[in-house]
Amino acid sequence: MTTLADAVLPLIRTRADLYRWSLANAHGREMHEAVDILEAALPTTDPVEAHRVTERALTSALKVIARADDSSGIIGDACRRLLALHPVTAAAARMPVGKLVDWMMAFQFDGIVDYFELDVVDYAPALGDIGLRTYRLRLDAYAAGLGPRPSRADFWSSKHAGEWFTLDWNAKRFAVLARDVDAIIATHAGEGDRAAWLEDAAYALDEIGERELAREWACKAAHFDRGHQSQKAAGYWCKLLERDRPDELLSARQWVFEQWPSASTAADLHRAAKAEWPALQAQVLAVLATRPDQAVSLALHTLKDPALAWRLAHELDLSSDPTWSELAKAYERVDPLAVLPVHARLVENELVTAGAEHYRRAARRLAKMRTLAAGSAHATEVDALIADLRRTHYRRPRLQQEFDRAHLP
Repeated sequence: MTTLADAVLPLIRTRADLYRWSLANAHGREMHEAVDILEAALPTTDPVEAHRVTERALTSALKVIARADDSSGIIGDACRRLLALHPVTAAAARMPVGKLVDWMMAFQFDGIVDYFELDVVDYAPALGDIGLRTYRLRLDAYAAGLGPRPSRADFWSSKHAGEWFTLDWNAKRFAVLARDVDAIIATHAGEGDRAAWLEDAAYALDEIGERELAREWACKAAHFDRGHQSQKAAGYWCKLLERDRPDELLSARQWVFEQWPSASTAADLHRAAKAEWPALQAQVLAVLATRPDQAVSLALHTLKDPALAWRLAHELDLSSDPTWSELAKAYERVDPLAVLPVHARLVENELVTAGAEHYRRAARRLAKMRTLAAGSAHATEVDALIADLRRTHYRRPRLQQEFDRAHLP
């Protein structure tokens, strides 16, 4: 191996069993070190050698991820970094286009894994006009060899679903490369009956600088229905408005909140409203009144108003233990004794379910209660609660043990 290969490839390759999550993460970090070395060496390394090492590293990385538990995504991110380098080094090395097209076809249709896509837009500088025509012809020939295209209803159950998906992906990216608006809409939006597809069209149109059309298609996606895909598209629509038409952002955020009322969409509205928020707050909280946890979360995390959150929690009869826990932690700075009944209730609820982790959380909360009540008339009440819990749960030795570890009386 060359000096660069000696430095990079041993950090990519391994014979270790990477089905163990911790080992996979550790090796993934080594792979990122390898990519760091490779990226740093590019300016001073012979382009042909740099491309050769990049391609070998990528091949080895794919073999690694094929047998790894990459739940954390660390190895996958390293693979993506190598994939991003590959077209760059191919262009710098002036790779023969025929050889590069062969590699691209093999990677996509006869590869080690099918987790990743190649982007012809990235490879265009390396392919040039001749290479792009060759690549398109190869894709067309491959599609012809698959036989008739399956119907939409049978697409994912068809024998060659993966291959058709890859061909469709390439068609989308060729449309972007050509900056062809009609082709982008045809390949991305499909029949127009999925909000996600309309959003895909918006992203592609924005990529080629068609900002007005991008906003139009993102708006269509947001207004498609009230499902999750439309809500996601609404976020993108608002992002485009914030960039291009900030004067329209507030009304859009109000509409989004009305369609999907939550602490999150209310927080977005709060950011957009700025000085106009005081005029909107009462209306927003009234809408969220049917979802007490969302109203309290908004007051607590966005408005930074523990007193308001405390009032809302009681007025709206908040029942969410996690939200009560967050609120108690914040409100103890306002009135440490007022949160004691909340902590007591949370302890009782925690002990409904047996288990060491439940006992530990209950013990920590009781210790917190003792700290808050120290020096007050409530201190004896907290100790009495602990004694009562010890008596009630005397047949739970692990609970007694966790209480002892927390230095409870």
